[in-house]
Amino acid sequence: MTHFQPKQHKFIQTVKQLVPLSKRTSAILAAGLGLSVLVPVYAAFSASTNPSGQQVSHLLSETLRERRRAPRRELADQKTQLISQGGKNVEITLVSYAVTKVAYDKIIPQFVAKWKREKGQNVVIRESFGGSGSQARAVIDGLDADVVALALAQDITKIQSAGLIKPGWERKAPNNAIVTHSVVALETRQNNPKKIQTWSDLAKPGVKVITANPKTSGGARWNFLALWGAIAQTGGNEAKALNFVTQVYRNVAVLPKDAREASDVFYKKGQGDVLINYENEVILAAQRGETTPFYVVPQTNISIDAPVAVVDKNVDKHNTRAVSEAFVKFLYTPEAQREFAKVGFRPVNSAVAKEVQSKFPKISKLYTVQNLGGWATAQKKFFDDGGVFDKIQGGRR
Repeated sequence: MTHFQPKQHKFIQTVKQLVPLSKRTSAILAAGLGLSVLVPVYAAFSASTNPSGQQVSHLLSETLRERRRAPRRELADQKTQLISQGGKNVEITLVSYAVTKVAYDKIIPQFVAKWKREKGQNVVIRESFGGSGSQARAVIDGLDADVVALALAQDITKIQSAGLIKPGWERKAPNNAIVTHSVVALETRQNNPKKIQTWSDLAKPGVKVITANPKTSGGARWNFLALWGAIAQTGGNEAKALNFVTQVYRNVAVLPKDAREASDVFYKKGQGDVLINYENEVILAAQRGETTPFYVVPQTNISIDAPVAVVDKNVDKHNTRAVSEAFVKFLYTPEAQREFAKVGFRPVNSAVAKEVQSKFPKISKLYTVQNLGGWATAQKKFFDDGGVFDKIQGGRR
């Protein structure tokens, strides 16, 4: 499932030059119609050198009406299909971030079987995976998610601010709606030739660090907060934290836009001595044979907490609240938590955490984003325009 909005400015300008538009039609174009609407309009008048604005406006209106009918026809087709299957199907859409897909490939069939067994109803779960921030924007822009499971609580808060999720969503699921944990790992070259063991090694002269840009990457924000907390959460003041993080970023040659691109820079392009990464990403990549698993987990670390929520406005519109809430609840069961653990996530279920504790290095001092003021405070302080990260970058130029 892909959700995007093509860039259309140049095409719209071409249409404006070729077709004199009425004020109403110009307003419609300004609202950002897709190419699929504009092409029929242009084609209809391509043989005419000077159609009137009224003609164009009329055809645009007809095209818009036809486009609005299409989803209704598609929905009617879906309803017909469901009726033909005995009316025992329900469909929901899960929107999550990319690295969770392997776990959900195992979790979803288990939930579907459980729901069928207990309710006698078939569940179809459609899935969409991508960068957490991009997924949040897609949902805000109209991707019809029933459940969102993202990498940052801040991303779900953005969806709430758009009016799609009711306030207090954190209290509607177990564990304050956090469904998995991870920590930050330092991934090195084979046999760790630079002898990187902990955070302080990243600031040493000659160590080339790879991390994504925290202005564009949610994962990179976790990396930044881990660096800051390495000082601020171990007795250092803010001046010392700023000095340390500044030194580390002086060793960062490039800032890829997201975690996936950062991994490509490190592995495929061979740049850097150390990649700052999610522990679960490192474990999963090693399982797939994509990397050699040379990495260390610093003993002072931040808990990377990934939340889940029901999208209230959509489930009420789809009449899917019961199954959506049941799916969220299922994610906390031992069955689901074991699947998360298999692909590198630290489980939030205490029983499963005990089962797999030998798989994960122990952390001496583990703190959360709440220890740094929470996401709203951290975003404003560190990542908004003019914040700490911008000042660090300004000092590098």
